[in-house]
Amino acid sequence: MSRVAEGVSPLELADYQKAVRLVLRHPLVTPGYPDKAALATVRRWAGQLRTDLMEVLGYRLVTTADTARLQRAQDGLDATRPALTRAGRSFDRRRYAYLVLTLAALGRHGAQVALGELADAVAADAVRIDGLGLDTARKPDRDAFVDAVTWLTERGALTLADGSATAWAGDPERAEALYDIDREILLAVHHPTRVLQHLSSVTALLDSAGALGMSAGRAAQRRDQARRARRLVLENPVAYYADADTELLGQLRAPALAEDLERLTGLTVERRAEGVALIDTSGRLSDIRFPGGGTVAQAALLLAARISAAVQRSGRHALELLPAPTAAERLVARARRIDDALPTRSAIAEFATPDEPDAGAAYEMLEPYENHDEAGEERGETRYPFVTDSWLRGRLKEITGEYGAGFAADLRGDPDRLLDQALALLAAMSLIVRVDGGVLVLPLLARYRGVTARVKTRTAAQPPAQTALFADDTAKDPTP
Repeated sequence: MSRVAEGVSPLELADYQKAVRLVLRHPLVTPGYPDKAALATVRRWAGQLRTDLMEVLGYRLVTTADTARLQRAQDGLDATRPALTRAGRSFDRRRYAYLVLTLAALGRHGAQVALGELADAVAADAVRIDGLGLDTARKPDRDAFVDAVTWLTERGALTLADGSATAWAGDPERAEALYDIDREILLAVHHPTRVLQHLSSVTALLDSAGALGMSAGRAAQRRDQARRARRLVLENPVAYYADADTELLGQLRAPALAEDLERLTGLTVERRAEGVALIDTSGRLSDIRFPGGGTVAQAALLLAARISAAVQRSGRHALELLPAPTAAERLVARARRIDDALPTRSAIAEFATPDEPDAGAAYEMLEPYENHDEAGEERGETRYPFVTDSWLRGRLKEITGEYGAGFAADLRGDPDRLLDQALALLAAMSLIVRVDGGVLVLPLLARYRGVTARVKTRTAAQPPAQTALFADDTAKDPTP
């Protein structure tokens, strides 16, 4: 019997689970973000949330008068949850840099700040970073800076008191904006669990107990592995058994995992031969809905159906089977790419503490595990169907020819970009793994076998834009 939510009555369990999903979906909750009712919902259950989130997931919930901040334990490097602009576009490196520099500059200001003054402060810091800079005479730089400020405004760290950021971005000589600064929210936005100046590798941001296996004592290790298994299922579309080491595999298969996650979130855990997934049919917790609207999601779904059909072929038309990079190998590759971009390594090294593992040592800790089953016997290497880039380009050309009337014009005219974004979405949903020369097809993609679509024809009463509508039941169900 799960001990999760022990202090919650059956009549209130649904409300409590709503609060759980809310704080998991939005790790920072303020009086106005994500809506005006959210903070009151979280604060009502704050005590129980703190207990359950720590016990089940190893997450720490910190609440103040005006904020609720969830501090997650990170087991891996996830590129699928970027900061977004108000238009829904992912932040690029320039916008992330401006956001961090804006946070630093706001710490040096009083209760209010003018946007132009803030831009000058950020520009003074940005010019010292090779390849960055902030030139307020350039419209792209102003737009990127305003995107960073708007991200803080949406969360309540800044409140517009007068003027318009959009007008300033259009013409800073004629327009200005004045902001009130909320110190409490500002501190909650940037609440690192490590002293960043002491880090020599991005791997040091990962949960030291779960990801790097550094817990002392067998009982503590089992507790950490149980939490890590629950996090893996919660934070990803699917947790594949083939990616798990021996101890993690046992925890993924344990009945307690499903009991705890289902009672905590109100969602359903689904087990299959290849892995386990937490099913979110309503999108109450998911940060990515798939299938979904828009050209990229529609093209990705149709491409998934064609890939799935190709996987079913046998004989001389069968796809080649190749091993996929393990989760540890993918983590090492991501870490190396990030660490390669660290500025002025020698300056960072000056602050590093003597007992802090260097990047090379961190990579050694993350080397692939020995792939054994629970009986201690070595598991066979798992191989997946391989689809080439040229084959994918050909199928996307067919899709565009058949359904392109419902696609956005800019993506329809740039098939390489559309293919890249569609494959990135499929990879984010754990349906494929991108490798050199193509993709490897993962088991979850079979769920989208047989998807059909039609292009909605335009009538006199309809606007000129056309939309591809998906007709089969699979496309209506966003669950893995």
